Amino acid sequence: MEKPARNLLIIMSDEHNPKVLGCAGHPMVETPNLDRLAARGTRFTSAYCTSPVCIPARASFAVGKYVHQMGYWDNADAYDGVVPSWHHTLRDRGHEVVSIGKLHFRLAGEDHGFSDEIIPMHVIEGKGDLMGLVRSDLPVRKGAYKMANLAGPGESQYTFYDREIAARAQVWLREAAKRKHDKPWVLFVSFVAPHFPLTAPPQHFYKYYDRQIPLPKLYRRDERPMHPYLVDYRGSFNYDDYFDDQKLKKALAGYYGLCSFLDENIGLVLGALEDAGLVEDTRVIYTSDHGDNLGTRGLWGKSTMFEEASGVPLIMAGPDVAAGCVVDTPASHVDVYPYILEATGETQPGLLEGYPGVSLDTLAAGEHPDRNVLVEYHGMGSTTGAFMIRHRHFKYVYYIDYPPQLFDLKADPEEFEDLAADPACAAILAECHQRLLAICEPHRVDQLVRERQAVLLAANGGRAAVIERGDLGFSPAPGAAIVFD
Repeated sequence: MEKPARNLLIIMSDEHNPKVLGCAGHPMVETPNLDRLAARGTRFTSAYCTSPVCIPARASFAVGKYVHQMGYWDNADAYDGVVPSWHHTLRDRGHEVVSIGKLHFRLAGEDHGFSDEIIPMHVIEGKGDLMGLVRSDLPVRKGAYKMANLAGPGESQYTFYDREIAARAQVWLREAAKRKHDKPWVLFVSFVAPHFPLTAPPQHFYKYYDRQIPLPKLYRRDERPMHPYLVDYRGSFNYDDYFDDQKLKKALAGYYGLCSFLDENIGLVLGALEDAGLVEDTRVIYTSDHGDNLGTRGLWGKSTMFEEASGVPLIMAGPDVAAGCVVDTPASHVDVYPYILEATGETQPGLLEGYPGVSLDTLAAGEHPDRNVLVEYHGMGSTTGAFMIRHRHFKYVYYIDYPPQLFDLKADPEEFEDLAADPACAAILAECHQRLLAICEPHRVDQLVRERQAVLLAANGGRAAVIERGDLGFSPAPGAAIVFD
């Protein structure tokens, strides 16, 4: 039965490891507002981004297609509004569609489909991370020291920016309640926390730093898996070269503190929704663009296919969303696109033709579609394309130039044991590969990526020029200084 059209509040964070949530069972981190949202709604425990890095993940969330279907391959190839998004679709049908905060699209002034972009954060100079275009003989990132050295208590350009995002969202919601809308509105509120720098407001930092924090999983050097893809990434993004025991604890406390800071800001936004009397007329979605390895296996940042990085938190709530429901069916950000259209009343035939997603409503209703969700990666810190699918409780990772990986997430949810070389798993490995081929042809996709990256690299002066330009470490917030390393 078709549900009534309602307003939609979408809240996105940046680099939120799906395991670092109270409602996900984290033993230490406090996220009471997100926990309450999950309690009054539905939480997806096996949700994935489409690519574990900002630009392709956010472009895909907007467009509703996998990366190989749309382009925008890496962090030097930002969304420019050319491929239609759900923002365009809804705005063109008379909805008010507003963004507040980080978009990480190409340039201000382009038509990204929003009715209004409030304090947007776009990529630096319209170019983004050009060093990610270098995919052989990987350069070492000079900005990697910032992960360890900036971790600690205090404020950063990102925490100031997030406070402003939360303030603008509260104002917008209170003003929206006073205006007449002919159709449901959509507000996209996009925070930067808990993305590094791992500088957390003191009241959140010390609630973790003053406690005993366990080491990340497989952190010690003799424990780390040595798959060549991971060796490449660690060598280029050599974050861990700058850590000692004290800095490690500061980094973990900083990340945990930023998760609680994010939760605080989300609580302010949800409180404004309630105070404005809009709760009964508004559905809510919370997710993140991708996760964060957070020291596990000696890895920091994103860019891998492990659950910590390719997985995302995903919660939906609202007046007609099942409360306290937990769904373990694999879900993807491409599944949000059809849900957004349905939730706002745009159910005309043809709107979803050619889109791979299955609506979150369908998954929440208990259906198990015969499909596989896909994550792919073609960017910074990698010399080879990577493709991951979930097939039942198995995770299969195919690399263009390296051996595959296979994990049984039911028996081994922490991904300790790679089963790809186990003869007993040969049949499931082959079945997973055929299912990947049914979605895309990896070698053809990799060829297209390389061609596009070669064009962009040449347009920006070639390998030497982009390495000379340097590494930001992280994109500056609006108005902040631009400093390359």
